[in-house]
Order: sequence, then C-alpha cells, then structure tokens
Amino acid sequence: MPEPLAAALADLRTLLTDSDRLVRAVAAGRRRGVTPEVPRVELRPVRIGAGPRLQIVEQDAARPRTRNVAWGADAEAAVAELLARPYGNWHVTGTDATVQLRVTKRGEAQVHRSAGAGTPADTEHDRAKSYLLPPDDELYGVIGGNAAKRRQVDAFLRALDATLPAQLPEPLRVVDLGCGNAYLSFAAYRYLTDRRGAHVQLTGVDIRADQRDRNTALADRLGWADRVSFVAGTIAAAPVDGADVVLALHACDTATDDALARAVRWQAPYVLAAPCCHHELSGQLRDRTDPLLRSAILRERFADVLTDAMRAELLRALGWSVEVVEFVDSAHTPRNVLLRGTRGGVDTAAARTGYQTLSDTWRVSPALGRQLADLLS
Repeated sequence: MPEPLAAALADLRTLLTDSDRLVRAVAAGRRRGVTPEVPRVELRPVRIGAGPRLQIVEQDAARPRTRNVAWGADAEAAVAELLARPYGNWHVTGTDATVQLRVTKRGEAQVHRSAGAGTPADTEHDRAKSYLLPPDDELYGVIGGNAAKRRQVDAFLRALDATLPAQLPEPLRVVDLGCGNAYLSFAAYRYLTDRRGAHVQLTGVDIRADQRDRNTALADRLGWADRVSFVAGTIAAAPVDGADVVLALHACDTATDDALARAVRWQAPYVLAAPCCHHELSGQLRDRTDPLLRSAILRERFADVLTDAMRAELLRALGWSVEVVEFVDSAHTPRNVLLRGTRGGVDTAAARTGYQTLSDTWRVSPALGRQLADLLS
C-alpha cells in the first residue's frame, strides 16, 4: 500500500475509534480492479442498554446487517478490518473535522478536510428521530408543505442517502416522476447539493401544467432555475432523456408502475418508489372463490401486498437488487412502503421464476409486467 494512502487510513482510524469525536462515517465504492464484498458500510456512536457502542451497519444486496461493538479493543479491531477493505471512498464526520478520502485509479489518496459537526452525535439508540432536512428548515418556508408531508419527505431522503454511493456521478441526473407540488424534488436537490456536495440536474414531471408553472416559479425564486426544471406530461411519455436516480413518492395506482417502467427503460442505476393506492390487482381478484379473497377489505389488503411483491420481483428479474422497506412510521401515512432498487447484484433467473410463479398462482397480470413484457421474453 502506498505510504500516503496508509497514512490517510491511519488518520481515519484515529477519528473512527474516538467515541468523543466520531459523529458518522460512510464507506462505499470500490478501488480499481477490486470490489469490496459489502458495497456500503455506515458507522456511528450509539448508546444502548449495555452502554455506549460503535454501531456498524453493513448494507449489501440482501438486507442491512447491524452490529454494536464496545469501544476500545473491539471497536479498534472492527475499524481496522473495515479500513482494510478496498472501499474507494470514505466520508467521516467528526465533531472537529470532516474528512473525505477518495482512492484514485492509481491507488493514490485524495483527502479533503472541512469543518466538523461541532457537537457530539446524539447517541441515544431510542432517541427522537433526527432529520436530514428538519421540518422547520427554511426551505419549507418557500415551498410549503404540512408537517406530515415534511416528515415523509425527510424519511424518503434518509432512504435516498442510504442507497446512493459516497462517490456520485457528475452531474447526477435526478428525475421525480409524479412530483405534484415538488416537495420531494426541492428537498432532494437541497440535500444532495448542500449535504452531499453533488452537482445535480433535477427534473420534476407532473401531468398538470399549473403544477409545472408553480414549481418553475419556485425554482426561480430559490435561484435554482438553471438546475431544477419541471415539465408537464404523463409519467410514461414526458420528454425526459434519462436519469441516474428515479424518485416517485405516492404516485397513484398504476402511475407507480409507469414510473418504474420508465426507470427500467432508462436503465437508471437507482430507483426509489413509495407506491400509493393499489386498485388494479384488487379488481382482477374480485370474482375469486378463495376464502382469502372473499372479504373486500382483506382482498384489498392482499392486493396491496401482491402488487408490491410482483413489482419488486419483476425489477429483480430485469437486473435491479430491490429492498422493500418501511420508510416512515405508519402514524404519519398508511402508504409507508418503499421499493428501493440498485442496478446489479441479483439473480435474475430466480427472480423471473418467482415473478412467473406469482402471476400463475394468482392468475393476475399487473400493469408493470404488461409494460415490460418485451424485456421478459
């Protein structure tokens, strides 16, 4: 290992193992010619019943794995093992400094230092949830949105942050399909540029021309009009060339399918969709004699689950590793399921079989499957 890189990693180790200074750290990306087994790892100090710990969350294609290790020898050993992995990027925030390490293609260390968080992390494991973009952020004074909507948007941003790698494409093309009043569009742009330092080009799509005009005026008021734009049109046909990140927050019924189909056609590396109401499969199941489907309320709830299960399996069949998670507490909205997809790292053959099994077993033909039938043949 080149001496400058070894020195940079040693500097990171000092910060990562200091329980009084560490606030949060993220490692992701790969080095030239070698890929870490786990794509992304996050570290932060927490306090649980057993006392203060270093929490390590490893996020692979299957599901996040969390472990809490005691400070001292255990934390030092865990950090040493993580630093030995071939991550291409480290972003470590401390109370007194923020250190970003990027390993170049030549194996050289590029280190950037900036101001730290200023105060220690809130380490209470069961603490009130912190926000990436607080509900009282000044941005909302311009764009509006009630408290429930602001909490949903912040929860969506948290999922977005956990999905994206430390090193982002330049520029990062983000498309919000079915953006409505564009709370998510503006918040995502604010977060990605201010907190992640990304060069973002964001486009919001909504079928209503008056929404386009309102949102365009807000982008101009915020001074973002050259980087945040809006178009009026359907999700399926709006004139947008492609995206690195596709967002869809509560697009109604099959509009979510339109958004997912557009993301697939674009081969978007990252897809985050929180579906809204589900009606299509409930209608297809209406005349069945199965006891599970006899009651209307149970049929509708089952149709919700089946719809999202088939969406996830279809995305996997076409090359996306997909997690289905709860992105916000159900107290804030009953529509709290999130499909979070990253292109690659999935057994497509097994997923095709799984999708077909669901379709054959329940004798249903979901909208997303019909839209992407040519890619499945």
